[in-house]
Amino acid sequence: MHPADKAVLRLTLGMGLAVLIAYGLALPAPFIACMMTVVFLAKPGPPIPPAKGVVVSLVIWGVLSAGVLMVPLLEHYAVSGVALTAVLLFAIYFMSLRSANPLAIILVIAFAAIPVAGVADQGLALGLSGAMAVGLGIGIFVSAVSHAFFPDAPPTGPAAAAPVAVSAEAARRTALQATVVVMPVFVIALTNPATYIAAILKAGALGQQAGATNAGSAGRELVGSTLMAAAMALAVWLGLSLWPTLWMLILWIMAATLWSAARMFRVKASASPPSFWVNALMTMFILLGPAIEDGAVGKDVVAASVTRVCLFIAAALYAWATVWVFERWQGSRRRGPRAA
Repeated sequence: MHPADKAVLRLTLGMGLAVLIAYGLALPAPFIACMMTVVFLAKPGPPIPPAKGVVVSLVIWGVLSAGVLMVPLLEHYAVSGVALTAVLLFAIYFMSLRSANPLAIILVIAFAAIPVAGVADQGLALGLSGAMAVGLGIGIFVSAVSHAFFPDAPPTGPAAAAPVAVSAEAARRTALQATVVVMPVFVIALTNPATYIAAILKAGALGQQAGATNAGSAGRELVGSTLMAAAMALAVWLGLSLWPTLWMLILWIMAATLWSAARMFRVKASASPPSFWVNALMTMFILLGPAIEDGAVGKDVVAASVTRVCLFIAAALYAWATVWVFERWQGSRRRGPRAA
Protein backbone atom coordinates (compact mmCIF):
# COMPACT_ATOMS: atom_id res chain seq x y z
CA MET A 1 0.00 0.00 0.00
CA HIS A 2 1.30 3.46 -0.89
CA PRO A 3 2.36 5.62 2.10
CA ALA A 4 -0.16 8.31 1.11
CA ASP A 5 -2.99 5.76 1.18
CA LYS A 6 -1.87 4.67 4.64
CA ALA A 7 -1.81 8.28 5.82
CA VAL A 8 -5.39 8.79 4.61
CA LEU A 9 -6.60 5.63 6.34
CA ARG A 10 -4.71 6.51 9.56
CA LEU A 11 -6.34 9.92 9.75
CA THR A 12 -9.80 8.52 8.95
CA LEU A 13 -9.55 5.69 11.48
CA GLY A 14 -8.04 7.99 14.11
CA MET A 15 -10.85 10.47 13.67
CA GLY A 16 -13.46 7.77 14.12
CA LEU A 17 -11.76 6.60 17.33
CA ALA A 18 -11.44 10.17 18.61
CA VAL A 19 -15.15 10.83 18.05
CA LEU A 20 -16.09 7.52 19.66
CA ILE A 21 -14.03 8.26 22.79
CA ALA A 22 -14.71 11.98 23.14
CA TYR A 23 -18.43 11.97 22.34
CA GLY A 24 -19.10 8.48 23.66
CA LEU A 25 -17.74 9.45 27.08
CA ALA A 26 -19.44 12.89 26.88
CA LEU A 27 -16.16 14.68 27.61
CA PRO A 28 -16.14 18.48 27.93
CA ALA A 29 -15.56 20.20 24.56
CA PRO A 30 -15.17 16.85 22.75
CA PHE A 31 -14.40 18.51 19.41
CA ILE A 32 -11.00 19.54 20.81
CA ALA A 33 -9.96 15.87 20.82
CA CYS A 34 -10.80 15.74 17.12
CA MET A 35 -8.68 18.83 16.46
CA MET A 36 -5.75 17.30 18.34
CA THR A 37 -6.12 14.13 16.27
CA VAL A 38 -5.77 16.20 13.10
CA VAL A 39 -2.64 17.86 14.51
CA PHE A 40 -0.95 14.53 15.23
CA LEU A 41 -2.06 12.49 12.21
CA ALA A 42 -1.66 15.21 9.57
CA LYS A 43 2.05 15.59 10.33
CA PRO A 44 4.64 13.15 8.95
CA GLY A 45 6.69 10.88 11.14
CA PRO A 46 6.07 8.17 13.74
CA PRO A 47 3.59 8.58 16.62
CA ILE A 48 4.61 9.84 20.05
CA PRO A 49 5.37 6.89 22.39
CA PRO A 50 2.61 6.38 25.02
CA ALA A 51 4.86 7.11 28.03
CA LYS A 52 6.13 10.29 26.44
CA GLY A 53 2.56 11.17 25.50
CA VAL A 54 1.44 11.03 29.14
CA VAL A 55 4.29 13.34 30.14
CA VAL A 56 3.52 15.73 27.27
CA SER A 57 -0.18 15.84 28.22
CA LEU A 58 0.64 16.66 31.85
CA VAL A 59 3.10 19.36 30.84
CA ILE A 60 0.62 20.89 28.40
CA TRP A 61 -2.10 20.79 31.06
CA GLY A 62 0.21 22.75 33.38
CA VAL A 63 0.96 25.30 30.65
CA LEU A 64 -2.72 25.65 29.78
CA SER A 65 -3.66 26.10 33.43
CA ALA A 66 -1.02 28.82 33.69
CA GLY A 67 -3.08 30.81 31.20
CA VAL A 68 -5.61 31.36 34.02
CA LEU A 69 -2.99 33.54 35.75
CA MET A 70 -3.55 36.15 33.04
CA VAL A 71 -7.18 36.64 34.08
CA PRO A 72 -6.62 38.99 37.08
CA LEU A 73 -4.26 41.09 34.99
CA LEU A 74 -6.82 41.40 32.19
CA GLU A 75 -9.62 42.22 34.64
CA HIS A 76 -7.77 44.91 36.64
CA TYR A 77 -5.06 46.15 34.25
CA ALA A 78 -6.59 45.57 30.84
CA VAL A 79 -4.05 47.52 28.75
CA SER A 80 -1.07 45.85 30.41
CA GLY A 81 -2.75 42.45 30.12
CA VAL A 82 -3.42 42.88 26.41
CA ALA A 83 0.13 44.11 25.80
CA LEU A 84 1.62 41.17 27.71
CA THR A 85 -0.58 38.75 25.76
CA ALA A 86 0.69 40.24 22.49
CA VAL A 87 4.30 39.81 23.62
CA LEU A 88 3.68 36.19 24.68
CA LEU A 89 1.95 35.32 21.40
CA PHE A 90 4.80 36.87 19.43
CA ALA A 91 7.31 34.81 21.43
CA ILE A 92 5.30 31.60 20.92
CA TYR A 93 4.99 32.08 17.16
CA PHE A 94 8.66 33.05 16.89
CA MET A 95 9.90 30.00 18.80
CA SER A 96 7.59 27.65 16.87
CA LEU A 97 8.91 28.97 13.57
CA ARG A 98 12.51 28.62 14.68
CA SER A 99 11.99 25.06 15.92
CA ALA A 100 9.41 24.01 13.26
CA ASN A 101 7.09 22.78 16.05
CA PRO A 102 3.50 22.08 14.86
CA LEU A 103 2.08 22.16 18.42
CA ALA A 104 2.38 25.94 18.81
CA ILE A 105 -1.41 26.22 18.42
CA ILE A 106 -1.76 24.69 21.91
CA LEU A 107 0.34 27.44 23.49
CA VAL A 108 -1.56 30.07 21.51
CA ILE A 109 -4.77 28.74 23.02
CA ALA A 110 -3.18 28.74 26.48
CA PHE A 111 -2.49 32.48 26.36
CA ALA A 112 -5.45 33.58 24.22
CA ALA A 113 -8.53 31.36 24.61
CA ILE A 114 -7.94 30.31 28.24
CA PRO A 115 -7.70 33.90 29.61
CA VAL A 116 -10.75 34.94 27.58
CA ALA A 117 -12.71 32.03 29.07
CA GLY A 118 -11.43 33.00 32.53
CA VAL A 119 -12.77 36.53 32.17
CA ALA A 120 -16.22 34.99 31.80
CA ASP A 121 -15.81 32.27 34.43
CA GLN A 122 -12.74 30.86 36.20
CA GLY A 123 -14.33 27.42 36.20
CA LEU A 124 -14.81 27.62 32.43
CA ALA A 125 -11.12 28.42 31.97
CA LEU A 126 -10.01 25.47 34.11
CA GLY A 127 -12.50 23.21 32.33
CA LEU A 128 -11.24 24.31 28.92
CA SER A 129 -7.61 23.72 29.92
CA GLY A 130 -8.55 20.26 31.20
CA ALA A 131 -10.43 19.52 27.98
CA MET A 132 -7.37 20.56 25.97
CA ALA A 133 -5.09 18.26 27.99
CA VAL A 134 -7.51 15.33 27.70
CA GLY A 135 -7.97 16.01 23.99
CA LEU A 136 -4.21 16.02 23.57
CA GLY A 137 -3.99 12.64 25.32
CA ILE A 138 -6.74 11.22 23.11
CA GLY A 139 -4.96 12.54 20.02
CA ILE A 140 -1.73 10.84 21.07
CA PHE A 141 -3.54 7.57 21.84
CA VAL A 142 -5.52 7.33 18.61
CA SER A 143 -2.40 8.33 16.66
CA ALA A 144 -0.58 5.32 18.15
CA VAL A 145 -3.53 3.01 17.39
CA SER A 146 -3.84 4.27 13.81
CA HIS A 147 -0.13 3.80 13.17
CA ALA A 148 -0.38 0.27 14.59
CA PHE A 149 -3.09 -0.61 12.06
CA PHE A 150 -1.42 1.16 9.13
CA PRO A 151 2.32 1.34 9.89
CA ASP A 152 4.76 2.98 7.53
CA ALA A 153 7.38 0.73 5.99
CA PRO A 154 10.84 0.99 7.59
CA PRO A 155 12.97 3.55 5.73
CA THR A 156 15.40 1.91 3.31
CA GLY A 157 17.17 5.02 2.09
CA PRO A 158 18.71 7.97 3.95
CA ALA A 159 16.67 9.36 6.82
CA ALA A 160 14.21 12.09 5.95
CA ALA A 161 15.44 15.56 6.66
CA ALA A 162 13.98 17.35 9.65
CA PRO A 163 11.66 20.31 8.96
CA VAL A 164 13.72 23.35 8.11
CA ALA A 165 13.31 26.23 10.54
CA VAL A 166 13.17 29.72 9.07
CA SER A 167 15.76 32.40 9.67
CA ALA A 168 15.51 34.68 12.69
CA GLU A 169 14.57 37.69 10.56
CA ALA A 170 11.85 35.81 8.69
CA ALA A 171 10.60 34.30 11.96
CA ARG A 172 10.29 37.76 13.54
CA ARG A 173 8.37 39.09 10.56
CA THR A 174 6.03 36.09 10.39
CA ALA A 175 5.52 36.02 14.18
CA LEU A 176 4.61 39.71 14.15
CA GLN A 177 2.16 39.08 11.30
CA ALA A 178 0.55 36.17 13.16
CA THR A 179 0.26 38.24 16.35
CA VAL A 180 -1.42 41.07 14.43
CA VAL A 181 -3.90 38.51 13.06
CA VAL A 182 -4.83 37.15 16.52
CA MET A 183 -4.85 40.26 18.73
CA PRO A 184 -7.93 42.10 17.35
CA VAL A 185 -10.02 38.94 17.77
CA PHE A 186 -8.59 38.54 21.29
CA VAL A 187 -9.57 42.11 22.26
CA ILE A 188 -13.07 41.71 20.80
CA ALA A 189 -13.46 38.36 22.58
CA LEU A 190 -12.82 40.02 25.94
CA THR A 191 -16.04 42.01 25.49
CA ASN A 192 -18.18 38.86 25.11
CA PRO A 193 -16.19 35.69 25.90
CA ALA A 194 -19.09 33.25 25.53
CA THR A 195 -19.68 34.33 21.92
CA TYR A 196 -16.09 34.60 20.74
CA ILE A 197 -14.31 31.57 22.25
CA ALA A 198 -14.64 29.67 18.95
CA ALA A 199 -13.37 32.74 17.07
CA ILE A 200 -10.20 32.71 19.20
CA LEU A 201 -9.56 29.08 18.24
CA LYS A 202 -10.00 30.01 14.58
CA ALA A 203 -7.81 33.12 14.89
CA GLY A 204 -4.98 31.07 16.40
CA ALA A 205 -5.09 28.71 13.43
CA LEU A 206 -5.31 31.64 11.01
CA GLY A 207 -2.20 33.18 12.57
CA GLN A 208 -0.19 30.06 11.71
CA GLN A 209 -1.81 29.65 8.32
CA ALA A 210 -1.21 33.28 7.31
CA GLY A 211 2.52 32.89 7.88
CA ALA A 212 2.73 30.08 5.31
CA THR A 213 1.12 31.93 2.42
CA ASN A 214 1.52 35.09 0.36
CA ALA A 215 -0.87 37.82 -0.73
CA GLY A 216 -1.49 36.18 -4.10
CA SER A 217 -2.77 32.91 -2.62
CA ALA A 218 -3.96 34.10 0.79
CA GLY A 219 -7.54 34.60 -0.35
CA ARG A 220 -7.94 31.02 -1.48
CA GLU A 221 -5.90 29.64 1.41
CA LEU A 222 -7.49 31.59 4.28
CA VAL A 223 -11.00 32.44 3.11
CA GLY A 224 -11.35 29.40 0.86
CA SER A 225 -10.47 26.90 3.60
CA THR A 226 -12.99 28.61 5.91
CA LEU A 227 -15.76 28.32 3.34
CA MET A 228 -14.80 24.71 2.64
CA ALA A 229 -14.97 23.98 6.38
CA ALA A 230 -18.45 25.50 6.56
CA ALA A 231 -19.60 23.34 3.63
CA MET A 232 -18.14 20.20 5.22
CA ALA A 233 -19.71 20.99 8.61
CA LEU A 234 -23.08 21.57 6.91
CA ALA A 235 -22.85 18.24 5.07
CA VAL A 236 -22.07 16.37 8.30
CA TRP A 237 -24.88 18.18 10.14
CA LEU A 238 -27.45 17.39 7.44
CA GLY A 239 -26.36 13.75 7.40
CA LEU A 240 -26.52 13.58 11.20
CA SER A 241 -30.01 15.10 11.22
CA LEU A 242 -31.31 12.07 9.29
CA TRP A 243 -30.57 9.86 12.30
CA PRO A 244 -28.93 11.68 15.23
CA THR A 245 -26.92 8.94 16.94
CA LEU A 246 -23.30 8.57 17.98
CA TRP A 247 -22.65 5.97 15.29
CA MET A 248 -24.00 8.23 12.56
CA LEU A 249 -21.83 11.07 13.87
CA ILE A 250 -18.79 8.79 13.68
CA LEU A 251 -19.59 7.62 10.16
CA TRP A 252 -20.29 11.10 8.76
CA ILE A 253 -17.18 12.60 10.31
CA MET A 254 -15.09 9.69 9.00
CA ALA A 255 -16.59 10.26 5.55
CA ALA A 256 -15.73 13.98 5.65
CA THR A 257 -12.24 13.15 6.91
CA LEU A 258 -11.68 10.54 4.19
CA TRP A 259 -12.79 13.00 1.51
CA SER A 260 -10.52 15.82 2.72
CA ALA A 261 -7.58 13.58 3.68
CA ALA A 262 -7.46 12.11 0.16
CA ARG A 263 -6.77 15.63 -1.09
CA MET A 264 -4.55 16.54 1.87
CA PHE A 265 -2.16 13.65 1.13
CA ARG A 266 -2.47 13.99 -2.66
CA VAL A 267 -4.25 10.69 -3.25
CA LYS A 268 -6.77 12.80 -5.15
CA ALA A 269 -5.57 15.74 -7.23
CA SER A 270 -6.26 19.14 -5.71
CA ALA A 271 -5.32 22.67 -6.69
CA SER A 272 -5.08 23.58 -3.00
CA PRO A 273 -2.02 22.78 -0.85
CA PRO A 274 -2.20 20.27 2.03
CA SER A 275 -2.34 23.13 4.57
CA PHE A 276 -5.65 24.20 3.00
CA TRP A 277 -7.23 20.83 3.81
CA VAL A 278 -5.67 20.62 7.28
CA ASN A 279 -7.13 23.97 8.24
CA ALA A 280 -10.47 23.20 6.57
CA LEU A 281 -10.74 19.99 8.61
CA MET A 282 -9.80 21.69 11.88
CA THR A 283 -12.19 24.57 11.23
CA MET A 284 -14.96 22.07 10.48
CA PHE A 285 -14.64 20.78 14.04
CA ILE A 286 -14.59 24.32 15.49
CA LEU A 287 -17.91 24.89 13.71
CA LEU A 288 -19.47 21.46 14.18
CA GLY A 289 -18.54 20.90 17.84
CA PRO A 290 -20.29 23.98 19.27
CA ALA A 291 -23.28 23.35 16.95
CA ILE A 292 -23.74 19.87 18.42
CA GLU A 293 -23.50 21.32 21.94
CA ASP A 294 -26.04 24.04 21.04
CA GLY A 295 -28.45 21.42 19.75
CA ALA A 296 -28.06 19.35 22.91
CA VAL A 297 -29.17 22.26 25.13
CA GLY A 298 -31.94 23.47 22.85
CA LYS A 299 -30.30 26.59 21.43
CA ASP A 300 -30.98 27.90 17.93
CA VAL A 301 -28.28 25.99 16.05
CA VAL A 302 -28.80 27.73 12.71
CA ALA A 303 -28.50 31.27 14.10
CA ALA A 304 -25.47 30.44 16.23
CA SER A 305 -23.73 28.61 13.36
CA VAL A 306 -24.38 31.42 10.87
CA THR A 307 -22.90 33.88 13.38
CA ARG A 308 -19.78 31.74 13.80
CA VAL A 309 -19.33 31.31 10.06
CA CYS A 310 -19.64 35.07 9.52
CA LEU A 311 -17.12 35.72 12.31
CA PHE A 312 -14.70 33.20 10.83
CA ILE A 313 -15.00 34.66 7.33
CA ALA A 314 -14.46 38.16 8.72
CA ALA A 315 -11.37 36.94 10.59
CA ALA A 316 -10.07 35.22 7.43
CA LEU A 317 -10.61 38.41 5.37
CA TYR A 318 -8.76 40.41 8.01
CA ALA A 319 -5.91 37.86 7.97
CA TRP A 320 -5.78 38.16 4.18
CA ALA A 321 -5.55 41.95 4.43
CA THR A 322 -2.80 41.59 7.04
CA VAL A 323 -0.77 39.32 4.73
CA TRP A 324 -1.19 41.86 1.91
CA VAL A 325 -0.09 44.81 4.07
CA PHE A 326 2.94 42.97 5.46
CA GLU A 327 3.98 41.84 1.99
CA ARG A 328 3.79 45.40 0.65
CA TRP A 329 5.66 46.71 3.70
CA GLN A 330 8.41 44.14 3.26
CA GLY A 331 8.64 44.97 -0.44
CA SER A 332 9.01 48.68 0.29
CA ARG A 333 11.79 47.93 2.79
CA ARG A 334 13.68 45.94 0.18
CA ARG A 335 13.30 48.70 -2.42
CA GLY A 336 14.25 51.46 0.03
CA PRO A 337 18.04 51.01 0.07
CA ARG A 338 18.24 50.62 -3.72
CA ALA A 339 16.15 53.75 -4.22
CA ALA A 340 18.46 55.69 -1.91
